[in-house]
Amino acid sequence: MKKPDLYFRACLAALLMLAAVPAQAADVKDLFAIDLADYPGKEGRVIEVSYPPGAQDVIHRHDAHAFVYVLEGRIVMQLKGQPAVTLKAGQTFYEGPTDVHLVGRNASDTEPARFVVVLLKGRGAPILTPVKE
Repeated sequence: MKKPDLYFRACLAALLMLAAVPAQAADVKDLFAIDLADYPGKEGRVIEVSYPPGAQDVIHRHDAHAFVYVLEGRIVMQLKGQPAVTLKAGQTFYEGPTDVHLVGRNASDTEPARFVVVLLKGRGAPILTPVKE
């Protein structure tokens, strides 16, 4: 085997191994939950999401009203049929119960990002439901 061919194969193997490594997942903390007495069968949830550098979500929906407030860093959000937006600390974002969240990721590969989400949803319903696109 020639040296250039061996070098090419080694580079290809390294790239394939890197492609197989999943992006870091978001860390989600439950902060607060309460049944909404005025809205039978509904609850309010507050969660904190921390994205390590390079983290991204799967395509999903919440089946809820989701109000996002960015605490730190920058995040990219995109709903189906809408352009992607990059949000920084102090900015907000909204997802409705029927929205499909195509992009949710940290805008940085070197810095973390953190945000709070207030969810108004069905009691006991999952916070996130993956969607196949």
